[in-house]
Amino acid sequence: MSATGTLEGGHSGAGSNGLGLAVIRARAMRLLDVMVAVWIFTGGLVLFEPSPYELTFLVVLPLAFVAGLGLYRSTFGLLAILIGFTPFALIACFQVRFTDITDALIFSIVTIFLLLTTYFIANYVAEATERRMRLVMNAYTATAVISALVGTLAYLGIMPGADIFLRYGRAKAAFNDPNVFGPFLVLPAMYALQRVLLSSGRSAIIAALIYLVLFVGVFVSFSRAAWGHFALSSLIVLVLCFWLEAAARDKVRIMIMSLVGAAMLVVALAGLLSIPSVADLFETRAAGQNYDSGETGRFGRQGYAFELALDHPLGIGPSEFHNLRIIEEPHNVYVSVLHVYGWGGGAFYYLLVILTLWRGIAALTRPSPYRLMMIPLVATFTMLVGESAIIDSDHWRHYYLVAGLIWGIASAIGNDARASAPRERMLI
Repeated sequence: MSATGTLEGGHSGAGSNGLGLAVIRARAMRLLDVMVAVWIFTGGLVLFEPSPYELTFLVVLPLAFVAGLGLYRSTFGLLAILIGFTPFALIACFQVRFTDITDALIFSIVTIFLLLTTYFIANYVAEATERRMRLVMNAYTATAVISALVGTLAYLGIMPGADIFLRYGRAKAAFNDPNVFGPFLVLPAMYALQRVLLSSGRSAIIAALIYLVLFVGVFVSFSRAAWGHFALSSLIVLVLCFWLEAAARDKVRIMIMSLVGAAMLVVALAGLLSIPSVADLFETRAAGQNYDSGETGRFGRQGYAFELALDHPLGIGPSEFHNLRIIEEPHNVYVSVLHVYGWGGGAFYYLLVILTLWRGIAALTRPSPYRLMMIPLVATFTMLVGESAIIDSDHWRHYYLVAGLIWGIASAIGNDARASAPRERMLI
């Protein structure tokens, strides 16, 4: 691996001092793995800011220093984006007129913090890719499945305190909004789908059940963007697995499994829609919404927000937009970042999106044992990028996690000359 250094406070000496430091680092690394799993798991608990996700990361980061986590040249682009973005985001905080500066600073610091998590997770999975990706995705899948079950049971009204996990009659689990809850479930669903397509036996059956639970969770979020995200990401995973990883006999199996799986999802959807309240809400959400059109609708707001951003190179700061002519936020992150973080901050955000897409797609063109791990990430991130044009995703924890995982897997692909490895080992 092309590590340029380690996160460490000093150098190991000879004899017992060096041995003692090695023991400390080994124990710190084992504890780091445990805390990373806890940190990822808390990604399903986002009711306030800073959330448990940020608070847990405050334990993870010093552990990484003690353990001497490697830093990789191939991830330095993320560090450069973090360093470049920070001053612009902080300067924009002092442009606010209606919002308390402390609140504005907290908002921007959370964004900076999330960029730091991207850089950390990229280096973390680049160093011991197979084992750590499994650890990360096991924790992510566990919290996603629990969230989906909680959201579904709450929506159906068959659990105590159900209202806590609903908003506007839609499932949100332990998130602030159904529109965040739904997309959060997509990445582990894509890994489950990949295992269904390329594996067999008990493993494939368990993966199919996970995919079904997450599908229902996304459905009861009644987020139209999440529905599209789930469907199109699934299609991308199917196409990429068929095209890049499937042998001739696998392709026949994939086609059969796709037809069977689609039929099962239709049955599950029909079962849900047989419930009158579900059918009514589905009809409402599937139809066009009044807030999408008109001068103050979603797209009208976006035009006004873009004009506003062009007039304020330093930005207007976080939470300022709704204090102006239009109360509702523009719900387009590519416009929002310009007036929340200024032109400079927006440019670095665009750079993060472009470089992450480029690294992910470029990695798919190279045969590698880790390409199987990259396929669900690219399928998910591509749709997150598209979804961000109709929703504000700049504080979605899983967005930054997916971006960091793409950089980490791309680093592993670049640093490992192997073209292949046993498939069952590399499937998550």
